[in-house]
Amino acid sequence: MTQHARSPRLIRLLAGGLLAASAAGLAGKALALDATVVELTQTGCQFLESENGVDRGFDPASAEDCKQLNAETGAARLAEAEVLTLAPGRYVFRVRNADVPYQLGFWLRESDYDPANPLHKLTKTSVSGGGLTEGVTKDYAVELEPGEYLYSCPLNPTPDYRIVVGN
Repeated sequence: MTQHARSPRLIRLLAGGLLAASAAGLAGKALALDATVVELTQTGCQFLESENGVDRGFDPASAEDCKQLNAETGAARLAEAEVLTLAPGRYVFRVRNADVPYQLGFWLRESDYDPANPLHKLTKTSVSGGGLTEGVTKDYAVELEPGEYLYSCPLNPTPDYRIVVGN
């Protein structure tokens, strides 16, 4: 009997969650309609545009290869990397896997975002996704307010590149 008493509530919660997810999907599409597109190209262990268009020629077979390369070269590369300076507004980050033979992703977040902090998941900007197989391009819509942000690929470990959004 208790199970039946909970079932209608569970159904309402699930339905509400589906409606919220649908609304979020529609909001993401609406956000993308009047957004500025920022194109980013991933090659092995790096984003080309972030490193001033210089392809380092890294040829990783796995994420572990990138971790090792970043430990050796990441700080120097970041010191020379381009910091994206953007105005507040709506953006679509169009990310392409140029030639990495394994699945990649993209993660943009506020610079002080801590995924272990449940409040940050509710109050901080974080946009991410995967499924970027070789040759695939995906869009990530986000509204950026003044502040500092980081972006990277956790699956093709890249350095944490910076974005500064100002007025």
